Amino acid sequence: MPDADKPSPARSSSAIREVLGSAVAALGGAERTGQVAMAEAVGNAFAEREHLLVQAGTGTGKSLAYLVPALVHDKRVVVATATLALQHQLVERDLPRLVEAVDGGDHGHAVDTSYAVLKGRSNYACLHRIREGVPDDQGVLVDVPQGSMAEKVLELREWAEQEAKDKGAGERDGAPRHTDREWRQVSVSHRDCLGASKCPFGQECFAEVAREKAHRSHLIVTNHSLLAIDAIEGVPMIPDYDAVVIDEAHELTARVTQAATDELTASDVERAARRSVRHVEGNEADDLADAGDALRDAMAEARPGRIERLSEDLSDALVLVRDAARACLSAYPKGTDSKAGDGEADPGLTQAKGTVQDLFAVAERMAAGSAADVLWLNEGGTGERSRIPPRLCVAPLEVWGPMRDKLLSDKTVVMTSATLMLGGDFSSVASNVGLKPTERVGGPGPATDLPDDALPWTGLDVGSPFDYGQQAILYVARHLPPPGRDGLVKSQLDEIVDLVDAADGRTLGLFSSRRAAEAAAEEVRRRLPHLTTLAQGEAQLPELAKQFVSDPHTCLFGTLSLWQGIDVPGETCQLVLIDRIPFPRPDDPLMSARQKAADAAGGNGFMQVAATHAALLLAQGAGRLIRTTTDRGVVAVLDPRLATARYGSFLKASLPPMWTTTDPALVRKALARLAAG
Repeated sequence: MPDADKPSPARSSSAIREVLGSAVAALGGAERTGQVAMAEAVGNAFAEREHLLVQAGTGTGKSLAYLVPALVHDKRVVVATATLALQHQLVERDLPRLVEAVDGGDHGHAVDTSYAVLKGRSNYACLHRIREGVPDDQGVLVDVPQGSMAEKVLELREWAEQEAKDKGAGERDGAPRHTDREWRQVSVSHRDCLGASKCPFGQECFAEVAREKAHRSHLIVTNHSLLAIDAIEGVPMIPDYDAVVIDEAHELTARVTQAATDELTASDVERAARRSVRHVEGNEADDLADAGDALRDAMAEARPGRIERLSEDLSDALVLVRDAARACLSAYPKGTDSKAGDGEADPGLTQAKGTVQDLFAVAERMAAGSAADVLWLNEGGTGERSRIPPRLCVAPLEVWGPMRDKLLSDKTVVMTSATLMLGGDFSSVASNVGLKPTERVGGPGPATDLPDDALPWTGLDVGSPFDYGQQAILYVARHLPPPGRDGLVKSQLDEIVDLVDAADGRTLGLFSSRRAAEAAAEEVRRRLPHLTTLAQGEAQLPELAKQFVSDPHTCLFGTLSLWQGIDVPGETCQLVLIDRIPFPRPDDPLMSARQKAADAAGGNGFMQVAATHAALLLAQGAGRLIRTTTDRGVVAVLDPRLATARYGSFLKASLPPMWTTTDPALVRKALARLAAG
């Protein structure tokens, strides 16, 4: 954009300060230095068309610090989150309060406060599916659901009809409690959708109404996945926008990878063939079914794990599926032949054809064997999970290239999180999202005389309102043996029991595996029966969190979703236990492929991939402890490598600046004092 078309940074900064001050005053808050600095930096990034990475610790008030400049900006801004919890917070709490404060404030600036939330189509109930029925495996519309799901699906249908009557949003988050399988009976993917012009209920479609509202809004709240599909995959999902704020940006590369990952099973091929039989006159559907059989046989012979070179059998099977799917697509009727008897679009045909189109695209991608992709075989479930079939998976080897070319080169991007500085600087995260450390403005690198295709960016750490040196202790159990492959050993279990006993409960245990979490929970229950010990999986996470918060003499032990997805301020959580440094599993196909590629490119794959992954999770896990200015406690890492290994300093530099010790007696005394109040 020519400089003449840019808003004045000084004018923007003045407006941001005044609107932010008005909003903070109206909400009964106090000015926070970090919040003001972040808001001005975000506004400057928008005005200068310069990317920004901003680390803002818990308690900074970062949502207000980017929402105000987003509203003040003269063009549409998208805010993308990783989690539904933050999306809810923005839409249900932060934005309504902010809009009320801004609209009623005396700040002298005209601000467009219109906003909308936009999700993927499958997050909205589909009125066509609810009113006309759900295609079975043969593509025949079935009006009444069968079996154990029937009662719940009927309840969801009644809810959706009431939403339509009340002009509600029809969003999954507002629906009665349900499972993924039940929700699929009342929703469709974008591929299965008939389209507003062909659907008899297009005028009242929840997803279309949400899109129309987004087109009329200045600010759009969405998620990382939808942003990736729109900007990187090139599927138009979001109205045109000028800038994007990516909150929870530490999750971005994982979510973009997830959005670009495809799976294929033999059952997928057979289902597509069965659905096609009614719509294809020749033998194409039978040929597709035969290709599914060939794929099943080839997968049965293949070894689980990463597939660096396709075997002849698997390659032939994928080509067979690809070609059979292409032939089947060509055999589908076109134009008026695809209409139902009443002249409307035939939903069974539309959805069956969409299934085959998806199948063709995935098989073609896998058969291509591109060096830009990683292919692997998951062997499926065993025991209770035996119904999960073996599946082929394909994911991009890296996402920084597409992000740089298709998002960062086109839009102004602000990324923010409490954990963006890994090893003490922004370089790791910047590189992973497509920004080069040498392009940093004002950083340690030589960002002068940049080439025309450079993407200048700024890194800013606005700090935290917490005094970590006074509020928190980092305890590294240096005397313990390094973690092994056989799970927790006696000395580690003894350490856990001693720490939990000193804290009198009040413990959030973050474990590297479900087996370790369950073993620790069992040992604590046996030796400290007076405490309540909860393990992830025994109930839904919100129920476990509620029980954990309600009684200080409680422990909650779990795995990955607890590392990032739980917020428990106060005396409920005074001890965060971490059993081992959370490196990716050595047999993780994608992580090991990325590590190997980094080594081949002359880098240090371990530090760039494994250590960066571990640093991010470790910082997120440690961040569960201090959530308010009055919180106190201990982060206990039972992995001595944090103190002894060469990479330990990189990991510790990624953590909040807590007071550090390796003395177990000192830590137990500190926990006992906290527990005594």
